[in-house]
Order: sequence, then C-alpha cells, then structure tokens
Amino acid sequence: MTSKKGMLSNLKSDLPAGIVVFLVALPLCLGIALASGAPFFSGMISGIVGGLVVAVISNSQLSVSGPAAGLAAIVLLSIQQLGAFNIFLLAVVLAGVIQVILGFLKAGTISNYFPSNVIKGMLTAIGILIILKQIPHAFGYDADIEGNLDFIQTNGENTFTAFLHPLQHINLGSTLIAVIALIILLVWEKPFIKNKIGFIPGGLVAVFVSVALNELFLSTNSSLALTDKSHLVTVPIANSFSDFLGFFTFPDFTQITNMQVITIAATIAIVASIETLLSIEAVDNIDPHKRITSTNLELKAQGIGNIVSGLIGGLPITSVIVRSSANVNAKAETKISAMFHGFLLLICVALIPTLLNKIPLAALAAILLTVGYKLTKISIYKDMFKNGKHQWIPFIITVIVIVFTDLLKGVGVGLAVSIFFILKGNLKNAYFFHKEDYHKGDKINIQLAEEVSFLNKASIKQTLAHLPENSLVTIDASKTTYIDYDVLELIRNFKETQSKEKNITALLTGFKEVYNIENDSHVKTLHDNKQ
Repeated sequence: MTSKKGMLSNLKSDLPAGIVVFLVALPLCLGIALASGAPFFSGMISGIVGGLVVAVISNSQLSVSGPAAGLAAIVLLSIQQLGAFNIFLLAVVLAGVIQVILGFLKAGTISNYFPSNVIKGMLTAIGILIILKQIPHAFGYDADIEGNLDFIQTNGENTFTAFLHPLQHINLGSTLIAVIALIILLVWEKPFIKNKIGFIPGGLVAVFVSVALNELFLSTNSSLALTDKSHLVTVPIANSFSDFLGFFTFPDFTQITNMQVITIAATIAIVASIETLLSIEAVDNIDPHKRITSTNLELKAQGIGNIVSGLIGGLPITSVIVRSSANVNAKAETKISAMFHGFLLLICVALIPTLLNKIPLAALAAILLTVGYKLTKISIYKDMFKNGKHQWIPFIITVIVIVFTDLLKGVGVGLAVSIFFILKGNLKNAYFFHKEDYHKGDKINIQLAEEVSFLNKASIKQTLAHLPENSLVTIDASKTTYIDYDVLELIRNFKETQSKEKNITALLTGFKEVYNIENDSHVKTLHDNKQ
C-alpha cells in the first residue's frame, strides 16, 4: 500500500490526472443518469461519492468509481417497477450493505480466476467501443447519450448505424473543435512539450481551447457556433443554496420489508460487484507498477459507497474501466487523482455549473478517442496471437461478443471459452511449490511442479505479493513440463517490476525456451554469496 508520503510526492502527476478524469467523468455521470431514467444530479452524486468515499477506502491506486453504464438498464427497469425514485434509493442502500457483507465473506477472491486473455479482450473491446461511440460526438451527432457502451442503444439504433450517421449529419463546428482538440492532445505527447509544460494536462488545454473557440464563434455569429445544448455538457443549475440542496433525494425506509426492493438490491449488488471485480483486475493489468488491489477491501469500499450514494440520492456505483483507463492514460500514480476528481465534481457542480455547460462534447470525445486508441492498439493483437491459440481465441471471442452485446455477456462467453481450453489442455497434476521458512532478507526457494495451470494463478499471485523485502528469491522451473501463460506473466511482472520495488533479488532458473523467459545463469554464485 502506498504511504501518505508517497502519495503526496506524486501530486505533480496525480492532480493533473484528476483534472482529466474529472473532464471525462462529467458527461458520463450525466449521460448515465439520463439513460437510467433518474434525475441528472443523481449521476453527479454517485461520481462525487466514487471519488470522495470509495477511493479513500479502497487500496486500488488507479481505479476510479462512479455510475456505470452497465447498470443503466437495470436501474431504469427498477425505477419503473418500484414506481418512485426514492424507493429505488432504498434498494441502492441495501445493495451496498450486501456488498459489504460479500467483502467480509472474502467473495472478492473470485477475481483471481478471471483469465488475463479475457481481461485483455475486455479492455480491447472497450477501446473499440469508445472509438465507435465517440466518433459521432466528434462530428456533432449527439443522438446517443454519453457513457453508453451497449450494442443496442437507448435511441433504437445500434453501435454501427450510429457510427455511420455522422456522415449525413456532420456539424462543422463540432468537427473543427474535435480535430483541434485531437491535435493538441497528440502534440502534448511530444517530448519537447512534455519536458517544458507537461505538468499541464493536455486534456485540460484541449477543453479550454475548445470552449474559447466556441465562444469566439458565438460572439461573431459564426455558423460554426454550437448553440444547441445537445452539443454541450448539461449540468443542472441551482439559483440558490436551497435550490442546490433540493437536488438531493432521500430513500423511503418504509419500504424496507418490500420483497421487490430486496430482490432489486440483490441484483444490483451482484452485477455491480462483478463489474467492479472485472474493472479492478483490468486496472491492475494496465498499472505500470503492477500493484495488486485487495478485492475484498474493494467490495467493502464499493458497498460503503453505495450506502452513502443511496442515502443522498445517487445512482449505484462500480469501479468503471473507462474512467480508470483515462486515469492510467493521464499518468496518475496514486488514488489522490480519483479523490481529486471527486472533489472537482463537487466544487464545480456546486459553484460553477454555468462554466461547465460551455464545454463542447466534441472536445471530450477527442480525449476519449485517445483513451480508446491506447486500449486497442495493433500491438496488443500481435502479442496475443504470438501466445498461441489458447490465448488468442478466447481473447478475440471476448472482443467480438462485447462489441455486439454488452460487457457482462462478452466476459461470460470469453470466460466459458477460456475454461474450455484450460480443461482441455491444462488439468493435469496439481501445482505445488516448496518454500523455506523465511524472514526479511532471507533466501527463498520456490520449486514449480511438473504441471502449473491457470487454476494455480491465485495461490502463486498471493505468494509473490507477500514475499518479504530485501530477500533473495529463486523460482525454479527445471521440473516443469507445462506452465500456463497467465502464470508466466505473473512471474515476468514479479521479476521486472514488483521485485525491484521491494528490493528483492529475483532469480529464474530452469525455464524452457518456449516459455520466453530468460534464465539467470549465475543463480548458484549469488546464492553462495548470500549465504
């Protein structure tokens, strides 16, 4: 876990990243509220709680929580069934209680059994969807709500028909703003900018320039001006403090024995927990430091967040991969960025909503397009194909099913295909390893068994994560005939990143050439010196 001193030393990275995440989260919170049939402000509340409550409790350094598009259909149907938003809020509170209980029951360990090819497929599919969904906004065709990643959209169209519409409905003002914003974002990646003013987020600059451009168009009565509010961020505006307090709604506790409320609460808790665990596993996967999040603590944090959100009128909360990916892309180091984004949502919505309503959706589309590109680069596909059919077939199937249905269906199908390959090829002898009793600075020998399958990932992951600092660790694969790709990836991450951050001398020996891991030829000498 990152110390307070460590978090404060990273403010130079975290505060700019928090601004970028805030800009991305703002329209998503509003769009998801609209898709859910809930008040606009309920989406903002859940975004604020995600930053100021969940991020504080969670030990994930890069995950960002808020309202999730994957829950929008469930929320919409639930509000209709219950007949009142305040009754639905009670279901959100109870869902949070269930999640806290799941955390104490250690249900978060299920995330250890999500294969990396499915997680990478999920990230890649979301990258494709972000690009497909944001291109219409970049051209000024804002018919679909922000944050919707489902194939069948709320307006009756699908991802591909909506993607083709901008060709007939191009708004030149939006298009120009999106192009200029993209140019700014790309230039901001160049070394000569990074070295001089890189501490200023490119996303913030792109948004400021976009707002200034549209204000210029408006002041000159240009045909390029974005006058229609559908092209701009739309935050509810309070005329007074009492009006602002009126945005909050409270749950109806008289319905606590209503079985329909309890059923909806259980549904929200299960779906939100699965989405959170998938997102956390994905974020840990793209974390440059390969830090490991406590998933049981995460369930407790999400549960407390949902309790608070439900109590004051917010939507259900999950860890959200789009916002989290934007956070990683913005070079965040610690959870200060997620907390800062929540603080900005609160301050800006309370104090300067009029200014926020000047931001063109086309500028935010440009930011998300860069996020989407980084999630679905060609190099990712090449790497997966190099790893053999047991890896790339579940990966590709996960991508295709998510793009044409939704996240949970795609992950479910991808997981089933991955399990089929695991059962077909890897269920042989059980994995084991030998370890000596050790303390800080001791010598540790880990002997891998003859067959090491994906089913052994969880125990190996925990073992490597809890090795003491300043120790000498040897991982011996000389007796193995098969090691699953996911386990090899864990070992590579440990050798290249985790061991260095804990000052562990990690030595690898006995790994076959097909594993694509370099052995340390001087293992014996270093062991002798350590003794």
